Amino acid sequence: MKAQDVKRAIEYRQLIDVLMGNGYADIVLYRGNVINVVSGEIYRADVAIKGKYILMVGDAENLIGEKTLVVDLQGKYVSPGFIDSHMHFESSMLTITEFSRLSIPSGTTTLVADPHEIGNALGPVGIKAMADEIANVPNHVHLVIPSLTPDCPKLETAGYDITSKDMEELLNYKNIIGIGELQGFSNAKHVYRNTPEIIDDLLASTSYAKSIGKIVDGNAPELFGAELAAHIITTGGKCSCHETTTKEECVEKIRQGVYVFMREGSTQKNMAECIRAYTEEGLDTRRMILATDDMVAADLETLGHMNEIIRRTIKQGIEPVKAIQMATINPAEYFNLQDRGALLPGKLADIAVISDLEEMKVDAVFIEGKLVSAKGKLLIDLPKYVYPESVKNSVKCEKISEVDIMIKTNKNMARVRCIELIPDQNLTGALEEEMRVSSGVILPDTSKDVLEMICVERYGRRGTIGKTFVKGFGLKQGAFAESVSHDAHNIIAVGCNLRDIVSAVNRVIEIGGGIAISNNGRILEELRLPVGGLITDELNGHEVSEKIMQMERIARETLGCRVHAPFMHLSFLALTTSPKWKITDMGLVDVNNFKILETVVT
Repeated sequence: MKAQDVKRAIEYRQLIDVLMGNGYADIVLYRGNVINVVSGEIYRADVAIKGKYILMVGDAENLIGEKTLVVDLQGKYVSPGFIDSHMHFESSMLTITEFSRLSIPSGTTTLVADPHEIGNALGPVGIKAMADEIANVPNHVHLVIPSLTPDCPKLETAGYDITSKDMEELLNYKNIIGIGELQGFSNAKHVYRNTPEIIDDLLASTSYAKSIGKIVDGNAPELFGAELAAHIITTGGKCSCHETTTKEECVEKIRQGVYVFMREGSTQKNMAECIRAYTEEGLDTRRMILATDDMVAADLETLGHMNEIIRRTIKQGIEPVKAIQMATINPAEYFNLQDRGALLPGKLADIAVISDLEEMKVDAVFIEGKLVSAKGKLLIDLPKYVYPESVKNSVKCEKISEVDIMIKTNKNMARVRCIELIPDQNLTGALEEEMRVSSGVILPDTSKDVLEMICVERYGRRGTIGKTFVKGFGLKQGAFAESVSHDAHNIIAVGCNLRDIVSAVNRVIEIGGGIAISNNGRILEELRLPVGGLITDELNGHEVSEKIMQMERIARETLGCRVHAPFMHLSFLALTTSPKWKITDMGLVDVNNFKILETVVT
């Protein structure tokens, strides 16, 4: 018997002693409206807590002693703590500690994070460093790791190539519960035809994970029929997908047993479409789960976290209990987290007290029976966390020049391929545009909103630079660059002229990773991201929120950008597992056909 099992048996015996009349509860949440996610109802009851566990839900009068803290809720609602089933700390640019600082007061008590980003940049060293930080926070944080980096080995360059050779080491490391999004087989048909060896390697990884009782997440955008079935089998049968963007996809996946993580983050909002599988088609909601995937610090601070996503779901006409099930018991059952997800005897006392159910206003949060937040304020101290030097200094490329990023032609006018940005999606369109040429160089055209976009390999492995055009940002002047570009995380930049693009990129290189905005060859603002070029351990969550909002104001008011969260939108234009066209350090990628395209149409 493991030490943790012995400890739990002793704790459970103490609970039984109290229930049988030998002792009292530590805390009783008195006269609340309990949200029972098992029975699907709301009713008046008390919640008794002993140590870190729920003792009983019901009439707790006999469990109240002289030392029992009785909290009269006066009809407020009592919910299990919320679970974010799929998210990336790197997208917030925050450490686990700072993300937790912002998210706990809104009722989120469990985070399942995929360190896919730091894995691409640094490999096992980065993933382990992130797993180590978890000891610094009071909430429950679990990691599901990448089994393959980069996602498309023939089309992009990552900082480290993760394969099945790394799985035994990583899957047995602390706080790691499985394999994350299986992006290497998202484009099933073309992976099978062009890189079949990837399938063999993924099967080696997923089979090992299943053999030691670990979870495996899927990633199946726009997959149906045989391709979806092949993807499900690669995961080992129990599969999730957070890339579902239409009702038809959601219906197909639920019918095939997939757990659909209905994504609702800062720039990717798919819940309203997915939820139609229930509101219009009447499908069972047990496999419908809410997740954010990617949230910026400002949204966490001003809007909330899972409570905000539940609120939006309720606004779609979903009964509050069902919406809460999608962020509590449904994910707990998927991840085999048997100790949480419902207000039941013996479960961890992870609890959110809610004053307004429709607006999901969270008044208090308990984690393992301890009051950690009240009225939106954290009541406990979270020590600042600083990462080791081993996960810093990840930018190893040389500075670039305007000559390096010129897109040339020998024609007077040029027809070019152009990525179409789609707001609030990581899907893109595919366009062709007629462009003007000056001295043999095709120039961006702000009158058409066609800007140049580049991707610079930053790890010093290839020295490659991808170059193409993009439509949809609305910039009138200047440029911005960042070392956050999903998922290989090379330096990506967009701008109205070559001078500013080069200026922004070179500043990102100088500061060792981060974001930089340039106009007229001058850096207007920057944010250093020293941890893998993705995260800052130099600022707290509020400071990052303020900095990003300031940079977004500059992008909007000075450069003319018309896209909200422009840095996150830009970062997803390098995501090679999401259709249709993307950019990598190797060029313009036709995701659907698994090949590099020439930017200039011949």
